[in-house]
Amino acid sequence: MILEMKVPSPGESIKEVEIATWLVKDGDYVEKDQAIAEVDSDKATLELPAEASGIITLKAEEGDAVAVGAVVCLIDTSAAKPSGSAPVAEVKAEAPKVEEKKAEAPKAAPVAEKTYATQAPSPAARKILDEKNIQPTEIVGTGKGGRITKDDAVNATPSMGTPTGGTRGSERTKLSMLRRKVAERLVAAKNETAMLTTFNEVNMTPINMIRNEYKDAFKAKHGGLGLGYMSFFTKAVTRALALFPDVNSMIDGDFKTSYDFCDISIAVSGPKGLMVPVVRNAELLTFRGVEAEIKRLAIKSRDGQITVDDMTGGTFTITNGGVFGSMLSTPIINPPQSGILGMHNIIERPIAVNGKVEIHPMMYVALSYDHRIIDGRESVGFLVAVKEALENPLELLMNGDAKKALEL
Repeated sequence: MILEMKVPSPGESIKEVEIATWLVKDGDYVEKDQAIAEVDSDKATLELPAEASGIITLKAEEGDAVAVGAVVCLIDTSAAKPSGSAPVAEVKAEAPKVEEKKAEAPKAAPVAEKTYATQAPSPAARKILDEKNIQPTEIVGTGKGGRITKDDAVNATPSMGTPTGGTRGSERTKLSMLRRKVAERLVAAKNETAMLTTFNEVNMTPINMIRNEYKDAFKAKHGGLGLGYMSFFTKAVTRALALFPDVNSMIDGDFKTSYDFCDISIAVSGPKGLMVPVVRNAELLTFRGVEAEIKRLAIKSRDGQITVDDMTGGTFTITNGGVFGSMLSTPIINPPQSGILGMHNIIERPIAVNGKVEIHPMMYVALSYDHRIIDGRESVGFLVAVKEALENPLELLMNGDAKKALEL
């Protein structure tokens, strides 16, 4: 029986996917539920599992755009599993190639017709070429048998602007569908929004003190879960969004849509590039809840298991360029959202505290926002509220009781 495998729908709005990589070859025997391909949509990269066991026949090439519901391969379910590690057809197909290479090898030997030198330069010519940093293969020898003479070396000049060493290769590869969609959205965000960025700085000493005091107990109590910075920033953002709801709104033509919940998109780095999964109802989560959800989504992104649903519907985004060493940047809005908070590297710097110069771990934070819907007062006020909460987390984020807030 021949089974036709069709492209499943990754989501309601997705009509087409792209074959990113075939994980099997034409004629291979595949097992049921074995991953046979990676397919890109404009939202995520997903694995395509075999629907049955049998010999597979591929009907699409890598890089092909395939409509949802189209046949991408056939599986002969009546075929017996080969006893060897590979189908016999593959072994036979490879054998002639080895013989061809052996037979053709002597043809490459004659090089006498080449214009450039075929004999080593004379010792005097070699010294001159070394001083000029010119390779013998770059000039024509006029001596007997193409030998480079002293006069050849004296008259030789390197090409202007041309390197005399190293490689100059290049490679042209097609961007994945996901990467093309990301590029399209970023350009749209720049062209279709009135984007501005406001900056502030945060003294991270209070957060560091809490983390240093409780991180070991937090990890032991919650099954190895780390107490990172993201839970503090997420809690500070949800508090600020409640104070400045315009930042938690989106523009839709002549209308503004506001939300009474905070679905926070968290930018994480995965093998396929930057992913932005969503922490749902972050305003209701505890510190443990935020850390657990971020860890779950980060693992799914790292393992290539992130889904369209995981990345759909955020109302505000947090991105952390500091993990890569960025000190300051202007993050781009994640449309249709109206705001994005950028975290950066923590660097010890001298600051004035109560009239005295002290050294503290400082972080620059940036808020990029759509000025069509968010005014300067809201944007600056929002960022100041984030700063206040991060610099006084015990009172503003933990109600004065760190142990209770951390569920210790």
